[in-house]
Amino acid sequence: MYEIKDPLGLHARPASIIFMEARKYSCSIEVQWESDKADCKSLLALMGLEAKRGSIIRFRFDGVDEEAAMTAFCTVLEGM
Repeated sequence: MYEIKDPLGLHARPASIIFMEARKYSCSIEVQWESDKADCKSLLALMGLEAKRGSIIRFRFDGVDEEAAMTAFCTVLEGM
């Protein structure tokens, strides 16, 4: 779970950071905001969520390296 802090929401820059990190792992990584879901390995899908500042997004990891991906995502999201 992560609260979007960027004043512009989940726009190109933060979406590309999430996308670039997700591409490093073979597990599936999905993000959900309200009732919408997006594959984190698709930059357009991430930006299509149009999540706003203050929105809570949830990540779901599924696959062989999900633990490593989760740990890395926590680090990346803290830096955003």
